Amino acid sequence: MKRLQVYLTLIVLAMLVLTACGTGTPEPTAAPAEEAAAPAEAAPTAEAAPAEEEAEPPADEAPPEEPVQESVTLSMSVWDLSTTPYWQAVVDAYEAQNPNVTVELLDISSAEYTDNVNIMLSGGDETDIITVKDIPSYSAMLTRNQIIPLGDYIELDGLDLGVYSGAAEELTYEGKLYALPFRSDIWILYYNKDLFDQAGVAYPTNDMTWGQYDETARAMTSGSGADKVYGTHYHTWRSTVQLATVQDGENTVISDNYSFMKPIYDMVISMQDDGIIMDYGSLKAGSIHYSGVFKNQQIAMLPMGSWFIGSLIAAKDSGEIDFNWGIAQYPHPEGVAAGTTAGTLTSLAINANSQNKDAAWDFIKFYSGVEGAKVLAATGNLPAIRTPEVLDVFASLDGVPAETSEALQTTTVRLELPMDPNVGVVEQILNEEHDLIMTESVSVDDGLAEMSARVSAALDQ
Repeated sequence: MKRLQVYLTLIVLAMLVLTACGTGTPEPTAAPAEEAAAPAEAAPTAEAAPAEEEAEPPADEAPPEEPVQESVTLSMSVWDLSTTPYWQAVVDAYEAQNPNVTVELLDISSAEYTDNVNIMLSGGDETDIITVKDIPSYSAMLTRNQIIPLGDYIELDGLDLGVYSGAAEELTYEGKLYALPFRSDIWILYYNKDLFDQAGVAYPTNDMTWGQYDETARAMTSGSGADKVYGTHYHTWRSTVQLATVQDGENTVISDNYSFMKPIYDMVISMQDDGIIMDYGSLKAGSIHYSGVFKNQQIAMLPMGSWFIGSLIAAKDSGEIDFNWGIAQYPHPEGVAAGTTAGTLTSLAINANSQNKDAAWDFIKFYSGVEGAKVLAATGNLPAIRTPEVLDVFASLDGVPAETSEALQTTTVRLELPMDPNVGVVEQILNEEHDLIMTESVSVDDGLAEMSARVSAALDQ
């Protein structure tokens, strides 16, 4: 019996050996984990293929695909999208280089932008990229912790802030930078060359005082009703009047005594009373934009920021306007050097509630960098970075007036608003009192006295 069991066992073993040597299921190609970790000398002794042959995939095997980048949709707040060409132009340039990213622009009217963004951020809105329109908005956002400091991103990418020619320092608060500037505009004077030619009046010069500007505006006013041409124009922003009062460098709009503003306000109110400029109350009630009255040839001159250059170039190219226009340096007070003007910084920040902070930084870095600056310059706008290569793009544009290079030269640029913890409160007071003065609800003297009293009280708190 035992001998029979032995025979049976030998037969089973023989069958197993034959099965292993046959053409059954092949062994798994993946080695067990402990074998995969074994040192090289424990591997089979077959000859290694040459390196170039190892790199060549088998004929029936496709090369490995590049990892697909995750798609991201970023949102960005902007204003006046339809009349501001550079918003979409820079976005298009970025998306062309980053096809996995889509940037959606949230368009808000410029008149309502600051208030709307404040409401959005206070309510926990998650818009990724916030365009910071001015210093008061910036101060409010960072003191409320609504935007994040960018220092870690800047250090990680080795970003050179020197390319902003001091603009980054202007935005630094308590040693931290919360936004990168992408546009740095100056105030200049636009004029309609055709209207000046028809009136036989000499064009504005780069050394025009405010007194000469007043005389020129009166000389250029003509007609009545729908055919009337106003000599100049003041948009409803308080800055259109008040910036002229800080050109001497002796005062700023953060003050406890605003009597220094009286000469300019007296001039502007006199223009309004004499029909040299459009009525402020009517402009405000009708939400009339400065671009429309200039493009419709209703005004001969327009003190405005350099950002309007791009809009006029686009309007001329599209056939929206068919007249010749020019620019000159901002008029200046007596005793102040020609080329002294006021300037603004427009910057980009990351919303503290953004769910895409890293992607938002990459976009901001492009938009505020040299590549973004070139696209911005190509639309006729002055970027914060003004390297020779960037300025060459601007100067080579079709439609840029011949006198542009001289008109954009500056002696001194005063910031519209200095960084100050109280700047938001002061700005609100200035706007309110400006409305009262320009609607002539109060006299210039009484309005400036009330402005001084209210700001003094705010600064003492």
